[in-house]
Amino acid sequence: MADSAIAGFASLVSTYNLSVVSGDLLYLNNHWYVTHTGLLSLAHRRRCAGIRVLPVRAFCNPGIGRWAFKATVFKSAACRGFVGFGDADPSNVSPLIHGAEMRVAETRAVNRALRKAYGIGICSVEEIGSFAGPPQSSRESKKLPPQPANGNGTYGGPRVRDRLCQIIRQHQLDPSLVKAYATDFCGVKTLREATREQVENFVTHLADWAEKDRNALLCQLNSYPGQKEGVA
Repeated sequence: MADSAIAGFASLVSTYNLSVVSGDLLYLNNHWYVTHTGLLSLAHRRRCAGIRVLPVRAFCNPGIGRWAFKATVFKSAACRGFVGFGDADPSNVSPLIHGAEMRVAETRAVNRALRKAYGIGICSVEEIGSFAGPPQSSRESKKLPPQPANGNGTYGGPRVRDRLCQIIRQHQLDPSLVKAYATDFCGVKTLREATREQVENFVTHLADWAEKDRNALLCQLNSYPGQKEGVA
């Protein structure tokens, strides 16, 4: 890591109390990037009064997956607001998250507004568009036929759960975002409704993706809203 990158990291930590371990910062291609998680955590610590997000309808076309949003961050009740715009369409998001362009556009708008509000000059990772192409094993090819639900409420049993926790620790993933992604992946409202086979399939998929392209996986996870609860 270059001396300038080390100095930049030290400045980000001292000024904003951001953490690599907590997933607030990512170091990609010799540059530091802040994450959506990091920006929301900063806003919480600085007692942000609120965030308003509205679609920019003139630039939205749901038929082709094109979305644009305007976000306004209010640092206090008296604040007039800091505005940021974000857009997304199939050409500037990873192929792995096609169909989620609306969420990505909203996240980008919020990120830009938060960066303006708190004076963060570095770009957020969600704003830089598509990462490398998808891993060879797609979601569809990995999914297995559904089987009767396990019914033990432990997300596929203790061995599957232990492996999932190990993957989260090894690759420093946000447990709440992994849970949100798992729910979406399995096509259920809550993860407890997923079958053992669905959960095993997700864990295999997550492990493969984390090994092959962790950066793209982080981009996918950061497209989901954060939750307070963990994997349990």
